[in-house]
Amino acid sequence: KAQMDDLVENLRTALRQSIEQNDWMGAATKEEAYKKLEAFRPKIAYPDEWEDFSSLDLSRDSLFQNAQNVREFNYADEISRLGEPTDREEWGMTPQTVNAYYNPSFNEIVFPAGILQPPFFDPAADLAVNYGGIGAVIGHEMGHGFDDQGSKSDWQGVQRNWWTDEDRANFEALADALAEQYSAFEPVTGYFIDGRFTLGENIGDVGGLSLAYRAYKMALNGEEAPVIEGLTGDQRFFLAWAQVWRRKYREDALIQRLTTDPHSPSEFRVNGVVRNFDEWYEAFDVQPEDKLYLAPQDRIRIW
Repeated sequence: KAQMDDLVENLRTALRQSIEQNDWMGAATKEEAYKKLEAFRPKIAYPDEWEDFSSLDLSRDSLFQNAQNVREFNYADEISRLGEPTDREEWGMTPQTVNAYYNPSFNEIVFPAGILQPPFFDPAADLAVNYGGIGAVIGHEMGHGFDDQGSKSDWQGVQRNWWTDEDRANFEALADALAEQYSAFEPVTGYFIDGRFTLGENIGDVGGLSLAYRAYKMALNGEEAPVIEGLTGDQRFFLAWAQVWRRKYREDALIQRLTTDPHSPSEFRVNGVVRNFDEWYEAFDVQPEDKLYLAPQDRIRIW
């Protein structure tokens, strides 16, 4: 948990630097972005206080009765909240869940204990592996605060337009170019990714890996990363991201997900992302004749 605290703060610093240095956002919007970034509330591993289930009656005798008791318990819990202040300490996922999320209403990023294990995170792994894995996930969730949907809420979680028209137009131009990239991907013959439908998650992936790379370089403190098993630090960083998303799909399930899942298929959460990074080309000596090569002028980096 302490290592995750450090990772989150390094990613926060990386995003602040990215905001400072980007040339498509003006000063007024940047000031609002800084406020939102500083107000991010990270929740890591598990709640500080556990929900009291002592009044929930469960037994070994009846699965049906247990299910009914659980529904009644949850209903009573919902009713008890009416007219009460919003509980900002509540979690939207259990600690066992292998996932993470950004909640725009609370301006919080949440990382349950379930995701704090390989291949996402390993306390014994080197910096490159952890920044390429969980670091990019942290950056992804932070990026949701500034993507096509999250950017509509301010630092307090209030929905309002805090962007100038010019900055919004600049952002949308970059987002449109990224959507066009992904819409060209054909996971199954005749079935394409909808770059518009998956835009927020694709922005999160590209931006998250970019922020993680920046934070990784900061964490090295100017030192050269060691070569481990013949792989440089940058190579291990990008390979860690690839390992996170190794997956097999049945074809019919993949076709269904193209219209129901706002995330791109796992292959393109890797290949669609890294081809936008100059550092990836340098790390693996990718040349114009290689399959994933993207001309420098077509590479998109938002953060």
